[in-house]
Formats: sequence, C-alpha cells, structure tokens
Amino acid sequence: MAVLENLEPKSVFGFFEQMCAIPHGSGNTKAVSDWLVSFAKERNLEYYQDELNNVIIIKEATPGYENAEPVILQGHMDMVCEKAPDCRKDMAVDGLDLAIDGDTIYAKGTSLGGDDGIAVAMCMAVLDAKDLAHPRVEAVITVDEETGMFGAVGIDVSPLKGRRMLNLDSEDEGVFTVSCAGGNISRCILPLTRAEFAGEALTVTLDGLMGGHSGQEINKGRGNSNVLMGRVLNAISKKTELRLISVAGGQKDNVITGKTVAELLVADGQAARTACEEMAAVLKNEYVVTEPNLKVTVAAGKSAPAMDKATTDKVLCMLNCLPNGVQVMSADIAGLVQTSLNLGVLSTEEKELTASFCVRSSVESQKAMVVDRLKLVMDQLGGRVDVLGDYPGWAYQQESPLRDLLVEVFTEQYGRAPEVLAIHAGVECGMFAGKIPGLDCVSIGPDMKDIHSCNERLFIGSSRRTWELLVEVLARMK
Repeated sequence: MAVLENLEPKSVFGFFEQMCAIPHGSGNTKAVSDWLVSFAKERNLEYYQDELNNVIIIKEATPGYENAEPVILQGHMDMVCEKAPDCRKDMAVDGLDLAIDGDTIYAKGTSLGGDDGIAVAMCMAVLDAKDLAHPRVEAVITVDEETGMFGAVGIDVSPLKGRRMLNLDSEDEGVFTVSCAGGNISRCILPLTRAEFAGEALTVTLDGLMGGHSGQEINKGRGNSNVLMGRVLNAISKKTELRLISVAGGQKDNVITGKTVAELLVADGQAARTACEEMAAVLKNEYVVTEPNLKVTVAAGKSAPAMDKATTDKVLCMLNCLPNGVQVMSADIAGLVQTSLNLGVLSTEEKELTASFCVRSSVESQKAMVVDRLKLVMDQLGGRVDVLGDYPGWAYQQESPLRDLLVEVFTEQYGRAPEVLAIHAGVECGMFAGKIPGLDCVSIGPDMKDIHSCNERLFIGSSRRTWELLVEVLARMK
C-alpha cells in the first residue's frame, strides 16, 4: 500500500511518491531523468533529454486553446540529501521512507526533497491529465539546481515556444516570487605543510545545530558549525600548543552546516578539554534561543601527521577571519537580505584544505565584493579562490501579465491578496530569463519548512490549494 495514496490530489501525490522511490540527489539524476522520459514515451508526448539529464516534455493545447500562447512549467528533479546522524540509509541507492504526520509529509531519517519534487509531480499531473483545460504546456525539469543551477546553465531552450513561465520552486503558499539573488560557489583553497609534532591526539566535535537553507534562513541567527569550530580551535590555541590534523564539516555549499569535526594534536590535553568546556558554555549562551542543542565534545583521537605551526595558524585565520553570514540588508525592501555568504563545506586532504562558500547577492557589484574579500584574505595566506557556477540574479519586471493573472485567481480563491516579493534564495528564473528574451516569469509553490534538512516537511493541504491555483490559472490562459 502506497503511503500517500489517500491524499488529494491523487495524481500529484502519486507521482511524488513514485519519484521519492528513486534516488535523485544532485549529481545522481540519471535514473529519475530516465523515469521522466519513460513517462513521456508511455503517453506519446514530445520530449527532449540532454546529456546533462535535463528533460523537456511538451503537451499540446487542449481544444479551444490552440491559439493561446504556450506556457512553461518549470522545476528541478534533484534534491539535497541530508540525513540524521543515526540514519544508515544510503541515499545514493535507496529511496525515501515516506510518512505522514497530521497535515505534513516527511521522510524518516532524511530530507524529503519536497524541494523540488512537488514541482515535478505537479508538472507530471498536468501532462497526464485528460480533463484539464490548458494551452500548450512545456514542462522543463532541470538537474543539479541545488549545487549551482548547472542544469539550467546548460539546457538548450530552442524547443520552447513559451514566453511566460511558472516556476514551481517556492516554499511559501500565497507568496509569489518575482525576483531573486544571483550567486556562485567560491572555494577557498589553502595548501598544507605537515610536520612531526609530539602531542596528545584529540577529536573535537561541534554539533547539534539546526542547519537549514543558506538563502532563506541565513538571517535567522542560526550557528554555522564550521565557523564556530574556528572559535573553539582558536580558544584551544590560547591555552596550549596546537597542531591541526584535519577539520571537516558539511556536505552542501547551500546548507548552513550543523556538524563539524576537528582532529588535532595538543601539548596539554587537559588544557584543551578545559578550553572546549569554556567555549561550549560561551556558545550555548550566545545561541541559547536559536541553537538550544548546541554541544562541543572532546574524545581521544588517532595520531597522524599534522599541519606545521604556520599552516595551523593560517587555518585558524581562515576560519575566524573569512566573512560569513549576512553582509548587507536591502535598503529598498524591508527584511530582505541583499548580500550573504555561507561556509557550507569544509574539507581537508593531505595537501589542501578547502572552505567552500555559497555566495548570494541581488546586486552584482556586491557579489563581486564578497569574492574580492575572500581573495584578499586567501592571497595573504598563500591560498587561492576558485569561483564556480556563477549565475545572474532575476530582475523585477514592472509589467507582468502572468503575475497579474496569478494575483487575480489567488485573490478569488483565497479571499485575500497574495504577497509579491523578492527573495534572497536563488531560483532558476534568472537563468531562463537570460536565455529567453522577454520571458514573463513568476515562482510559486506550497508550504514547506526546514528544507535541506532531515526535519523537512511538505504540507498536504497547501499542496492541494497550490494545485487548484495552478489548474485555474492554466484554464484562464486563453
């Protein structure tokens, strides 16, 4: 028995559950892409699949809509794979274990991928329906949005005739997104020199943090374990001689890191433990509201070749001096983050340490400013910064017939006006606006919470209402 089979709309949740049975983390999209192609073939729909695994599926207009302008429905097939510390699931090969809790759907022990699986499910439900009225529908399902929008960067849009697009990658019902920040991945790379050091081996772990989306939740005061570990290590270095073996935390650049582990050698183990206890108390006091489960633990470690003193000092400088978090708030839109960066992934190899940041800004010059700051620090430390996956922001359009139609239908259905706003998180609309001249675009979606985490929830009633909004908007696109 399917877990979601009694939920409405049946077609939407049916396709969503089928998708959840297929592993589809970023970079692991071949299987789900082929599944989409099989769906199109079974229904004799026109489709395109590229070498990146992007898929375009086209359904012609229903009777009476032959002369209507086509509409693009767009979402992404990849998800952020996060799991609880005690979860043994291999998300590269195993499907999700879905469950229902009241009005929400979640996955046991892992992230759910409602971002953006629910968009894919809604696109498929429209393509599969025999009783919906609509113009030509061009469903565009991209890959690797979560790691830099690489699918949208590489997709060929020549099969598309539409010049109006509904992106289904928002997570707040009744909020229509009409502008977003641009961004990139900036990787700060430091060469390492190692040398012998006689000391006690320790493993220091900082975890228990909330984590979350580095765009939507960057201004909520949550701690980043990679950054806070820098403070812990600096505190240790003040009490005893310290040599780092490694420090690592996070798996995704766009996720606020919740756990970081450092392996080190110290001259005085007790002094190091005392420093950790004192810093744990300091951090718990600072984050008493936003991070009630924060903890710092120390255990015996394994001795290994450590970084020399100069290199250890450089790593401490990186973790304590590289910028992180909100940098500038918007002067035009109250409460909107304008520029930020998130140290999402920290990793150590034998000869290199990499600190990978997700940089975001709605102002191109400030995005460049943040990268320059990273480069200035890394230049002084003898390292470098590699910038990957740079993507543009999505500018607000004063005139948007699609936005007007959505507002009209929403107001009729809900008895109130929607909120129309710009967001700090990145969406693929900017990429498509750059590829399709004159594109009129709006992003919508149902309520979700704690996306990109194992606490992720998708709201059932909100998904139903969002589907009803989509269906009525399509019906009015004559």
